[in-house]
Amino acid sequence: MRKLKQVNHLMGLLRPAVEDVKARHPEPVMVDAGSGNAYLGFVLYELYLKDAAGGTLVSVEGRPELTERAKGRAERLGFSRMRFQTAHIDQAEYPERIHLLMALHACDTATDDALIAAVRHGADHVAVVPCCQAEVSAQLKEQRKAAHGSLGLLYAHPWHRREFGSHLTNVIRALTLEAFGYQVTVTELTGWEHSLKNELILGRRVHRDNRRARVQLERLLAETGVNPKLTRELGVKPAASVGELPPVEAEEAVASPDVTPSVEP
Repeated sequence: MRKLKQVNHLMGLLRPAVEDVKARHPEPVMVDAGSGNAYLGFVLYELYLKDAAGGTLVSVEGRPELTERAKGRAERLGFSRMRFQTAHIDQAEYPERIHLLMALHACDTATDDALIAAVRHGADHVAVVPCCQAEVSAQLKEQRKAAHGSLGLLYAHPWHRREFGSHLTNVIRALTLEAFGYQVTVTELTGWEHSLKNELILGRRVHRDNRRARVQLERLLAETGVNPKLTRELGVKPAASVGELPPVEAEEAVASPDVTPSVEP
């Protein structure tokens, strides 16, 4: 029941994104990365695709027994435009173009893998609820003695390092999406009584890229001494010398020709 409440609430938050891609694409492609039992995919299909003229939902899951179980359920329900692939998120074969990509509680770097797929396949909308961030915490441990000023005090203790590392991981994820042209909202998924992994990152692609966010991201990586899988795979490197970078002024962004720009700042 807790999972159902999470999924139902996420569906409400995703409604604008789903309606947007359905309005602009006759055959929208939606991907549920790290789908598990595919509960999210089944609810989305029931609400938004079952009675639609077109559209495909692709579920990617690394455990074959879950894939087979979900495939059988889709056949019984007559959800003929659901597709299932047994593969880890970073090894899946994605459609050339993705319109909406979701990842609910993909652990550690699996959320990064989902975001990488979204960026590389031009997803119009992204929605991820991260889980169990560990990579950045390990990097903080390795370089904590070289931290700038008093920054290292924020993660000197293992408990603080885990919490600070999780927060920093998600800040980097949101800023990376912004750097690659997404307008980002970070919010709570649902009440804490239903899940402790409760941070929802929503992205809508409105530009090809955003230089201002890219410079900020490079500075953040340099100042904290971390470089997670997401930024490594997308070719974002820490700033060579933070002090010598020019000041960040007005946002410089290039509009993407196949995305309706947002009217919000």
